[in-house]
Amino acid sequence: MNFRHIDLNLLKVFDAVMAERNLTRAAERLAMTQPAVSHALKRLREALGEELFQRQAFGMKPSPRAESLWPEVRTILARLQSLLDPGDYRPEVQEHTFRVAMADATAALLLPALVAQLEEQRALANVHVLPLTTRDPRALLEQGEADLAVGYFPGAVAALQAQGSLSSIRQHRLYDSEYVCVMRRGHPLAELELDLDSYCAAHHLLVSFSGRPHGFVDEALSALKRSRRIMLTVNQFFTAGRIVAQSDLLTVLPATFVEATGYKSQLLERPLPMPLSTVHVDMLWHLRSEGRSADAWMRERLIEAARRAKAGVARATAATIAP
Repeated sequence: MNFRHIDLNLLKVFDAVMAERNLTRAAERLAMTQPAVSHALKRLREALGEELFQRQAFGMKPSPRAESLWPEVRTILARLQSLLDPGDYRPEVQEHTFRVAMADATAALLLPALVAQLEEQRALANVHVLPLTTRDPRALLEQGEADLAVGYFPGAVAALQAQGSLSSIRQHRLYDSEYVCVMRRGHPLAELELDLDSYCAAHHLLVSFSGRPHGFVDEALSALKRSRRIMLTVNQFFTAGRIVAQSDLLTVLPATFVEATGYKSQLLERPLPMPLSTVHVDMLWHLRSEGRSADAWMRERLIEAARRAKAGVARATAATIAP
């Protein structure tokens, strides 16, 4: 390896191509021309003495060597950016784009309070909400596809807590909720006590980001040697609310999400006839953004948005049950 031919620009190009797996998109990301990106990759290949990418019909396939280098390169670039970050991000004069991965119901709950803060501060921040299709967003954060992920990630959070300070992913608990059974007003079970037999005999709708027809409820039922029939699987809470409001299907949602479906007035919530774990909604981010003032500012805004949203849900619930 000839270190005299390795410069920061080559590492930035390598990082962009690894993230995008496409020369055109990498060039757009770097505000460079595609030939300039290709030339930079050639210089990097010559410096390292080996091929890092293979051209394919739909993009660039990294070599095993490139895959092993990428985490270290990202760490180096992140540390340099943190060192050069002036630490005084001013949202009212500095434009910045934040990419946040979250499900539709989480977005519906948090974004109004987040937008209110951006307007209060006259911030030039742009927020791109990315669809969340997994219960483990660590790969999204490690590969730089998202700056933050917000949601219920029980497996990922358990792994992070086991790793402790060795993990490259950081976590902050935003709020907790409980699962409830949701049905339409006028459902045949609406006026009855929802016991385990009637629950299992009903037809069900499952919200599944991955499309798997099996969820936390089914694991809980399996432990009781029971099961249910899942007639329909969808990947959005809004869709679930609309369908349940117009059918005899039951679904299970975090209580804080029922309002976000947009159909709360047409729905009833009932306690589940079996115990389920508390829903912990967490915010995750990568260590490389830990010291960036803009990223720290957005994390504070989301923490405040969660506080305001939770307070709003509490007020709405109190108004509903008030005599």
